[in-house]
Amino acid sequence: MKKIIFTLLVSIAAFSARAQVGYNYSQYDFGVGATFNKGKTDFATSTTRPSFAANFTYNQTPFVNFIADLQIGSINGFDLSKSGYAPLLLMLDPTELPYASFTSDYTTISGRVQLQMGEIMDYSHSQFKNFFKNLYISGGVGVIYSDYKFTTVSLGTNENKGSNVFIPLKVGYELKFFNAYSEPTVKLDLGYQYNYILSDNFDGIPAGGNDAFKQFTVGLKFAIGGSTSYRKQIDY
Repeated sequence: MKKIIFTLLVSIAAFSARAQVGYNYSQYDFGVGATFNKGKTDFATSTTRPSFAANFTYNQTPFVNFIADLQIGSINGFDLSKSGYAPLLLMLDPTELPYASFTSDYTTISGRVQLQMGEIMDYSHSQFKNFFKNLYISGGVGVIYSDYKFTTVSLGTNENKGSNVFIPLKVGYELKFFNAYSEPTVKLDLGYQYNYILSDNFDGIPAGGNDAFKQFTVGLKFAIGGSTSYRKQIDY
């Protein structure tokens, strides 16, 4: 009798384990990445500058994610003569406006909510839909701390430090890699992020509209624990 009960328990456990294959995922990810920034400020031009990121993700589901993000990088801008705000810059010699520049070394801390298409669409048994399930949109709020340097020929370099609130808006694609149990354990993230700063003085020129900067991002996320199950199969 004991052997029969034991066999039944083992069979039930094995069946439950098989039933969960393809449905389990980690609730927590740690990620690292790089971004390529370009400013959208009162300066006419900006070069592409790098930044580096680290993030922690809580996965409410495989396709609904809450992300805390830390970035360290820089943004620059050159030439005020074409900005349209030269008449307001009376402190400068007009001949210097093409040579005016700024650089901001920054650190950002932000939080975002990310929604992937797999949460709201039925992607089962369709290769076409299966591809699109990893597309996402994301938005949130953060703080940017900047070490700002403004440079002209006659004034030299003036330095200032400050902070501003910004709104990160992102679209992208999260390519998931699965282990032998069909659990997503590594994720490659490719995205475009637009950061709208709630200030027009980020570049040191309080004229025109609010400043912003855009980013192309690439990152890797690694599952670090908190295994739980999802209502539908994650991989097809």
